[in-house]
Amino acid sequence: MLDRPRGVRGARRALGSWRADPAGTTRTVLLRARTPRRPHLWFEVLLIAASYWVYSMIRSVVPEQRGQAMRNADWLWELERRLGIAVESAVNKGVDSVNWLIVGMNYYYATLHFVVTIGVLAWLYRRHPGRYSATRLVLLVTTGSALVGYYLYPLAPPRLISRSMFVDTVVTHRTWGSLGSDSLKDVSNQYAAMPSMHVGWALWCGLTVFALSKVPWVRVLALVYPAITVVVIVATANHFWLDAVGGIICLACGYLVARWWYGAWPYALPRRVPRPGPSRRAAASVPVTAGSPRVRPTGCTNLETVELVRRAARRTRG
Repeated sequence: MLDRPRGVRGARRALGSWRADPAGTTRTVLLRARTPRRPHLWFEVLLIAASYWVYSMIRSVVPEQRGQAMRNADWLWELERRLGIAVESAVNKGVDSVNWLIVGMNYYYATLHFVVTIGVLAWLYRRHPGRYSATRLVLLVTTGSALVGYYLYPLAPPRLISRSMFVDTVVTHRTWGSLGSDSLKDVSNQYAAMPSMHVGWALWCGLTVFALSKVPWVRVLALVYPAITVVVIVATANHFWLDAVGGIICLACGYLVARWWYGAWPYALPRRVPRPGPSRRAAASVPVTAGSPRVRPTGCTNLETVELVRRAARRTRG
């Protein structure tokens, strides 16, 4: 693999190559973009921060179609009752009767979806850099799909549709940090319940850790985490359980896009990728015999170049 052109001359060479063969240059750029590479820390930090900010902003500015959201909630609740799967009210009131349990679930709902997701991303970056970009793409596409759902299908959470059937656990127990609390309800769209990203992100975390971890008890916790999250979103009356199904569908879209883009499932990619460039010492240490192609050490920008030179040297000796 040749050096990437740099500086003004490099830019001119790249522009000239594109003019000479635009299709080939485009294919090369796409191939490079679709090849797993080692993530860069500051870029990833800025990307995740910007993505979460954009997600929160768009989620908040989506028109709060209260009337339509309430009608959709009534329709969904009636559908669940006809199908015999309307369990949210019983779970909500049952858990609310145990004060310490419902308070704990309120804080779980307000914090863990963010803390655990960031923790899994950091673990991926550190232990599985070759799979990081593809797995992160799953998360971004999942979140983007959810934003489309918030816009097209506004939905009120159960806690807002009927005080007789559901207990608003955030208001009753004055829990800090929830989007429904007094401190945040005015800056958050209360009618963006479908799909549930708490479940979508939790299942992403669970599948990622289960697929890549080798520690048995950690893999068990990875499967338990999304299951508990489903119980929490129902018990706190922040979602219908069908909202969880919507989150799973969004996650499936994320995996399909990542599979299409990288040509493999994220967890099947190599765990590690070569660093962008080895030291000149490594390049200079490549044995080159008489008659073999001369390659300047500064021309080696990655381990693949070093391997190509070694193969050329072996062919010459043979």
